[in-house]
Amino acid sequence: MPRNIEIKASIERIDDLLPKALAIADQGPVEIEQDDTFFRCDAGRLKLRTLSPAAGELIFYRRADQQGPKESFYQLTPTHEPDRLRETLSLAWGQIGRVQKKRTLLLVGRTRIHLDRVQGLGHFLELEVVLEEDEPLEAGMQEANDIMAQLGVEPSRLIEGAYLDLLLRQQV
Repeated sequence: MPRNIEIKASIERIDDLLPKALAIADQGPVEIEQDDTFFRCDAGRLKLRTLSPAAGELIFYRRADQQGPKESFYQLTPTHEPDRLRETLSLAWGQIGRVQKKRTLLLVGRTRIHLDRVQGLGHFLELEVVLEEDEPLEAGMQEANDIMAQLGVEPSRLIEGAYLDLLLRQQV
């Protein structure tokens, strides 16, 4: 199963971080609108990411809900009928929430920089360092920490959990 090292941090404004990200990026920026629907899943997290009426991907992933760099295992399955798949999964498993965001994607080598505007939450930085099959976690963790430092994001800004968790906490 593919894996990466991920960090997520709350930021004040994407516009403040974008010039720094552009300065180190090899590719991007690419603007993406994402609508993620989460379903009940005891083995990890299961979400359907809708990118357009004819494009989406079902994503299963497992990772620890902790601050700082963490290992994430994931599996992606593309779909050309995301609305129909959402309906089927909702009937079978039940929805637990939905996250809508506008993402600016940049690449620094094998690391994906996501600058996210999350509806109802604010602005965030997410880094995903894609690991080789047998690569030690420490290499990816160091790379994530180095890029975070280049972007000037303080470790105190790191958050644990997923955007869905933050949204659900607001509803309590």
